[in-house]
Amino acid sequence: MSINHTDPRVFFAAERTLLAWLRTGLAIMGLGFVVARFGLFLRLLAAQSHDTPAPAHHYASSILGIAFVLAGTLAIAVSGLQHRRFVARLAAVDLPPAYSRVFALALSLLVAGLGAALSVYLMFAPH
Repeated sequence: MSINHTDPRVFFAAERTLLAWLRTGLAIMGLGFVVARFGLFLRLLAAQSHDTPAPAHHYASSILGIAFVLAGTLAIAVSGLQHRRFVARLAAVDLPPAYSRVFALALSLLVAGLGAALSVYLMFAPH
């Protein structure tokens, strides 16, 4: 089956790519949250058992975790903007009729905003 010049599959392929980047960014953000909270977990563990000294670099996991959250947020935001630029260049015949072209982009920008809020929370949350 050949793909002709006016094919909505081009748009759907671009949307699948956007959603794949959204999943990747969410995974990176989730990893960042876990890493940021790992230092807190180690300190709580050390506080429970008085034999183990508290970790010396408890802020390192927070900084690294926040960096992961910001990297995931950036990946989502940039992929959303790239998707918007790509779809704007498509011909009207390549866009599927009666299909919301805004939903996936709005979702990715919302998740990027929530990722930015999460990184701010991790910066100012008690360590």
